[in-house]
Amino acid sequence: MLVRIVKLTFQENKVEDFLANFNKNKERIRNFDGCRFLELYRDKEKPSVFFTYSYWESENDLENYRHSELFKSVWKTTKAWFADKPVAWSVDKIVSLE
Repeated sequence: MLVRIVKLTFQENKVEDFLANFNKNKERIRNFDGCRFLELYRDKEKPSVFFTYSYWESENDLENYRHSELFKSVWKTTKAWFADKPVAWSVDKIVSLE
């Protein structure tokens, strides 16, 4: 299981556009082959900073998503609203307690 964390910093006047676009596409992203979990977080002190957190069955599944028409469409729209470069991490889950 691969965990993907992406930090996204938006222009303040584009936050609502981002949220509307995310809500429009979140089910399609979550149901993409290999995606097992998707969450969106918002920084408490910097409301224009968001983090996506997703679980992928494999690195290949994530790469298939990143080369898909869905990703290309969402990313093309989203990147126009950035105030800073996005930062992404791919990590392995070691421990999970609930």
